[in-house]
Amino acid sequence: MTLPFFLSRYFCLQALLLASIGCFSIAAANDNKTETVSASITQGQKMCTCGHSFHYFMPPILAEMAKAGEIIGHEQVGQSYIGGSRIIQHWDVPEDKNKVKELLKAGKVNVLTLSPIHLPDQGIGNFVKLAAENNPHVRITLQENWLPFDIFDVTFTLRPAKVDHNAISFEQLKELHEPYFEGLDEQVRELNKKIGKEVVFAVPVGQSVNALRDKVIAGQAPGIKTQEDLFSDPLGHVKGHVMALNAYCHYAVIYRKSPIGLPVPAILKTAKLGDDEEKLNRLLQELAWDAVTKHPLSGVKTGANP
Repeated sequence: MTLPFFLSRYFCLQALLLASIGCFSIAAANDNKTETVSASITQGQKMCTCGHSFHYFMPPILAEMAKAGEIIGHEQVGQSYIGGSRIIQHWDVPEDKNKVKELLKAGKVNVLTLSPIHLPDQGIGNFVKLAAENNPHVRITLQENWLPFDIFDVTFTLRPAKVDHNAISFEQLKELHEPYFEGLDEQVRELNKKIGKEVVFAVPVGQSVNALRDKVIAGQAPGIKTQEDLFSDPLGHVKGHVMALNAYCHYAVIYRKSPIGLPVPAILKTAKLGDDEEKLNRLLQELAWDAVTKHPLSGVKTGANP
């Protein structure tokens, strides 16, 4: 029996509708599986850095990671390293020697990474204003550190004769770092409000370091027996494990991509972890990605079911 024309057309439309609903459902399911809904940045960034000894080692490790992640064009074009510095010290470098300012004025920087110690620090706002005025697409990141000497000292003048990194619990670490993290977060919000758009982003390195220390305490960090194993001195200068973790956090924020799956970086190989090397590398990647995707000011968001 031949169906009337209008019935045939009706059934065809119904079939098309059902098919489109099915395709939409599959697409939605796939979207839920994706690791991030933030648009990844695939073009290599021209980087500039101002920081101290908790930050200076990061750029070359990040460059290695960008290459491993097949990001073409990543380039470190400028840097200013001053031990124990506030950002205002980098700003105050004489004009004829201030390569960072020169590059920012020329609009030749895609990403400026800053690593302040404690607030207030007028240098942060100065650099943000200069960068944003000369490049409408520039991004500035603030590294949220782990606290020197495992103490909260905004003056950065206390120098304990002895520090036992093993004596502190994860809960104590969280309590100590809370006002520091909150202060920097508020700084990010205020700066973005002044600029009128999201230009400044937080890199939660300190949060990821605390998470790693929690894993060490629980005996869940392959190849690391104690918290002391992460540090080279009482102040809190770090070894290769934390250097790699730092760079993974920056990779995730700057390129908005998960670092999970990247090969072991050269700096981590110096730890001589043997069979634990790959396992610890994976843990560091997971901790970095978790810290970045959970931080509301990192610019990176995860999907419903990453």
